[in-house]
Amino acid sequence: MRIVATPICSEGKSVMAKSKPALRVVKLANREVLTRGLKTGFWNDLNHRTMTMSWPAFFASAAVLFMTLNTLFALIYALGDQPVANAPPGSFVHLLYFSIETLATVGYGDMHPQTHWGHFVATIEIFTGMSLLAVYTGLMFARFSRPHARFLFATRAVVTSEEGGRKALMVRLANERQNTISGATAKLWLVRTQATPDGREWRRFLELPLTRSENPVFALSWTLSHPIDATSSLANDDATSLTASEASLLLTVTGIDEASGQALQARHSYVASDILWNHRYADILERSEDGRTLIDYVRLNDVEPEPGEGR
Repeated sequence: MRIVATPICSEGKSVMAKSKPALRVVKLANREVLTRGLKTGFWNDLNHRTMTMSWPAFFASAAVLFMTLNTLFALIYALGDQPVANAPPGSFVHLLYFSIETLATVGYGDMHPQTHWGHFVATIEIFTGMSLLAVYTGLMFARFSRPHARFLFATRAVVTSEEGGRKALMVRLANERQNTISGATAKLWLVRTQATPDGREWRRFLELPLTRSENPVFALSWTLSHPIDATSSLANDDATSLTASEASLLLTVTGIDEASGQALQARHSYVASDILWNHRYADILERSEDGRTLIDYVRLNDVEPEPGEGR
């Protein structure tokens, strides 16, 4: 943390120095933003943390908590005088094994509480184990049952010419599961920094209307198109101006998975360098040898210069 200078009061006494709160890095649309002043303690939003952490981190944290609690209860058992039957006196390892069996509510029977102290601690540990089992069962179910969209987004957006010479911004995506997504809706936003007349800078979210923002049956691929006309927020832009304004594209797609009936949503972003001007997507539609339509997803990210443009 950075220490700020301490002002001097009129009486000549120094005001106690205050350190600024720690900075936190937040990544939004491939752009890192620093925040300060919010409480970000571990316990502030524990449910959100456990739902958003990776599976390896989730299981690792569960294992650490499990062993920590068992070690703690083993130490508490050790405070009594031979609280566990068939546990050699002074053997912490056997008390740890008994704690694991008790917390997991398995109880093999070879060791059991034999004093009031042992029964008292075992009662608390059994209640703790049952509570943790319920919590972890709920978290596991929530993590497994949470819907995940398997959408593939092209790594680059392109600005290409449509019929009539009009420019259009295009983004291509595909449904990796190849199941039916009903009522799919897409929204495309331009996020950029703009200066106000008084010199202040604001981060603006400008919606880019799509030629077709809804897809009744999104099962294979979908190419979104925003016409760059006089009303477009990109009307006076090029690659240089977008880079200068730290512009990025934010694409959101939602729909209903017909197989599960769950709502799906996905988000993808492109920075200015991900937008290729005067390029177009390579065709991914072909004809198979027997005359059927073939979609080549290997070429989903392939782009090519427009005719007459240099490579």
